[in-house]
Amino acid sequence: MTVVSNTSPISNLAAIGHLDLLQRLYGSITIPQAVANEIAKVATIYIQAASVPNQPWITIQAVNDAVTVERLRGEKLDAGESEAIALALEIGAELLLIDEQLGRKIAINEGLNITGLVGVLLEAKNRGFASKIKPIVDALVIQARFRVSSQLYAEVLRLAGEA
Repeated sequence: MTVVSNTSPISNLAAIGHLDLLQRLYGSITIPQAVANEIAKVATIYIQAASVPNQPWITIQAVNDAVTVERLRGEKLDAGESEAIALALEIGAELLLIDEQLGRKIAINEGLNITGLVGVLLEAKNRGFASKIKPIVDALVIQARFRVSSQLYAEVLRLAGEA
């Protein structure tokens, strides 16, 4: 499966020591250079993120379609989101990992299949790679300062059978 990721799913899982879930679920992940740059900035706060570019299962790939990147930037997306969407389109990715609401909306409008970090956690639980996701979500909220509304938190736990 060809999977492209934006910054948030990778950096947040790295920050709490669960980056391996992505490898277990998808085998390999491709990220654009702008995402690698954003992860390098995150690594100044969360040292665990510094190991991301050295993972043999994460490939950093340049985006060739600068026109699409600029068009997406014009829609108020940041460099990482723009390049992640453009790269997913360019390489025909089967899945884009993206959390930001505007980026998700635009990616869907571009015809991409998406999931976010919460979807990754639910899939990890469903496939037996995580016995419980409540401690992971709690760590994301407390340690990585990942924002989850109380409604989404309750829904995720309900879907995971942990409510």
